[in-house]
Amino acid sequence: MKKLIEFKNIVKKFDGETVLNGVSIDICENEFVTLLGPSGCGKTTLLRILGGFLEPDGGEVIFDGEEISKIPPYKREINTVFQKYALFPHLNVYDNIAFGLKIKKEPKDIIEQKVNRMLKLVNLEDYGKRKINQLSGGQQQRIAIARALVNEPMVLLLDEPLGALDLKLRKEMQKELKRIQREVGITFVFVTHDQEEALTMSDKIVVMKEGQIQQIGTPIEIYNEPINEYVAKFIGESNIIDGIMKDDYQVYFEDKLFECVDKGFEKNENVDVVIRPEDIDIVPPEAGMLKGTVKSVMFKGIHYEVMVETRAGASITVKMTVSDHKPVYNESAGEKMSANDFYLDISDIDELTKADIIARADAQAWDAKTDDWISISKVEYHLEKKNGTYPVTFHTSSGTQVTVNMIVADESKVENERFDEVIYAVNFFKNIDELKESVALETDLKTWANASAWQLDDDNVNINITSVEYDFDPENITVGTYDVTFKTDGYEYKIETTKEQTEGEKVGLRFDPDDIHIMRKMEG
Repeated sequence: MKKLIEFKNIVKKFDGETVLNGVSIDICENEFVTLLGPSGCGKTTLLRILGGFLEPDGGEVIFDGEEISKIPPYKREINTVFQKYALFPHLNVYDNIAFGLKIKKEPKDIIEQKVNRMLKLVNLEDYGKRKINQLSGGQQQRIAIARALVNEPMVLLLDEPLGALDLKLRKEMQKELKRIQREVGITFVFVTHDQEEALTMSDKIVVMKEGQIQQIGTPIEIYNEPINEYVAKFIGESNIIDGIMKDDYQVYFEDKLFECVDKGFEKNENVDVVIRPEDIDIVPPEAGMLKGTVKSVMFKGIHYEVMVETRAGASITVKMTVSDHKPVYNESAGEKMSANDFYLDISDIDELTKADIIARADAQAWDAKTDDWISISKVEYHLEKKNGTYPVTFHTSSGTQVTVNMIVADESKVENERFDEVIYAVNFFKNIDELKESVALETDLKTWANASAWQLDDDNVNINITSVEYDFDPENITVGTYDVTFKTDGYEYKIETTKEQTEGEKVGLRFDPDDIHIMRKMEG
């Protein structure tokens, strides 16, 4: 197909804010192209640039081989239908459609032929003498389209023209617009935030976000092969799960290895796994590739929307005690030293080493002038294998020392036998300066609490702690005790099925390799 419109690296700014950032699109003759995205993504701005109502700050707009950025709207073979239609209330239907032709001073008989042809095209042959205020919203929209098409443009621009219609009428007009586009055989460029409209009518969809193009493709390509999480969520319903691409055609998620049809990823690359709700079958638990519990069932008219939880996720909350203790200063040796009280599981006593104690207490010594690290040469403690508080003293070879408490307690973990998961963390002590100086607080909180999670039946299989929640402001922390909660992800799947399910029922989930789509993680 011949290229009719070429956007080349289009840039547009308003008040210093970039609205379009290097947008490039090719649009062919007779295509129905939809610019799809949320409010503020730049789709209407791009449409207005094509229509001549705005000039780009950078880039080129090529129309039928000619650069048109400086050409005014009335000299472009492009007409626009706006969301509010902009019909003339003092003119009847016939005169609204004929308005542009009369401005061009076309012969009366030619105007009549063209207007009647347009009325027939939009199925309103008998409405020529009607007043605009006597028409429904859908009829007004058809008249706006007829008025634009009667001038025989090469391109028709439609800026969310269905937004003012009710649901039933909007669906009817989707079919009408596609029919009209096929009959007149010209290029339509359509702007919407409604993914159903885009999928229903388009030959090509351009998905936009924050002034940039995320993906260009046919409706089938966009729906079945979304390029990233944003597109997958914007186009239809999606189940998106964290996964690891172990090799070509092999993806690991939910602690299992699955066959898929994707390739070309790095080995062990972190990816997003997409499975559409209609591609998952609910089966007996023993037949499932995944097992779960029905959490909710909603009747949607032609199918049931079922939420199945395969893993609830686990969480544990510990206490962080914050002090304003300052380092010990050994003036004669020119050394400073610090350490914190710490908790120790009674089960860890047998394997405890000097290095473990130094790490748990975050013990450190340094030169007071140069800040160079100084080795801790000796760790003194007396420990019994029972709960209690035991002093620990750290020494340098120059005699600097700090004594803190080692608090032995029962193992601090939460087990979720139903989902075969354990999460572990311990209470800990910190001082204000350490918290304020942290450059990766969530990572540090995990380290200080020794937080980890693993499979209950195989402690060699680690589970990621994906969330760290706390009830303090790191910049304005004060002395006190604070809650810190560590969580692993739970997994819920949305499934569309014609068979009614029962809340609380145990079920299995099945899907085929070609139902699994792998996407690269979005940056940022």
